[in-house]
Amino acid sequence: MKLVSTASTDIDFEKDGKQIGFVNLPLSVHEDAWGVVPIPLTVIKNGKGPTILLQGGNHGDEYEGPIALGELIRDLDPASIAGRLIIVPAINLPAVVAGRRTSPVDDLNLNRVFPGDHGGTITAQIAAYISDVLFPMADVFVDLHSGGSSSVNVPSAAIEPAADPAHFKRNVDAVVAFGAPMVVVISNRGDPRTSTATAVRAGLTVVGTELAGGGGVSVEALAVVRRGLRNLLAHFGVLPPGKDGPPSITRPDIYEITPDAYVLATETGVFEPLHLNGVEVHAGEPAGRIHFLANPGRAPETLYYRADGIVYVRRQPGQVRPGNVCMVVATPYRGQLP
Repeated sequence: MKLVSTASTDIDFEKDGKQIGFVNLPLSVHEDAWGVVPIPLTVIKNGKGPTILLQGGNHGDEYEGPIALGELIRDLDPASIAGRLIIVPAINLPAVVAGRRTSPVDDLNLNRVFPGDHGGTITAQIAAYISDVLFPMADVFVDLHSGGSSSVNVPSAAIEPAADPAHFKRNVDAVVAFGAPMVVVISNRGDPRTSTATAVRAGLTVVGTELAGGGGVSVEALAVVRRGLRNLLAHFGVLPPGKDGPPSITRPDIYEITPDAYVLATETGVFEPLHLNGVEVHAGEPAGRIHFLANPGRAPETLYYRADGIVYVRRQPGQVRPGNVCMVVATPYRGQLP
């Protein structure tokens, strides 16, 4: 027997106007036998038009997206739009409240459990609700990420790969319309368990972001996402163009994350990066050094880049252990662009 979602909400997805409420997922724990996780949910609808699903808080330590989505919820007048916005600014509520990448309830990473499981733990249930309830209602999926507590990224928009050329073109056009200063094709090492990969399989046009990080709120990245969301809504005709017409957006250089992009720690120690984000680097050049503070007589271990490109991600915490990502290099995209 196929399990169905036990989530409940008083929001009517077909009703015009603005509805601000919650979707409640049952959570029975020691402290509360019949409790729920109340995930904030807003629907803003007016007449006919596309349905855009806007998500933030997939990881609870990534803040720019949820802030910008909260502003949209408060500021948008339903009469100003054409279509429907489904906004979930803190989709992984337990992680958002805890300020953690993973959920404190089951220690799972929401972005590695899709398409989810209605009979699984709370994180799997959230993913299943998105996959089976929200995705079928949507035409476009926007998933707002930042670097989180463990890394600092160049503020950018992300293209999710799609096997169908026409689908890939829709994704590229939408990401370019977002208007971020940098665009990167990101496949998450080919992992199919992410929200954006699952949305592509569902046929949605997909836009992702990576907005700074470091466990704080970036002034620069927040400006990028505020402007980018308005650009996207205008691109899809949900909002009218500004008084000066559609924004003039030139397609930026497009980068990708290849298997050689990652500089990984080889020892336990403290990592010293040798470059700032956005700096051009080359394979074979030193990327940083691991210092051994408890053994000052030991020389640092040097790590090297394995790809040409620009520094896209820099690790935030100083302490590292083998396997930690210390730096990520974005290289010019080598595939065929539509």
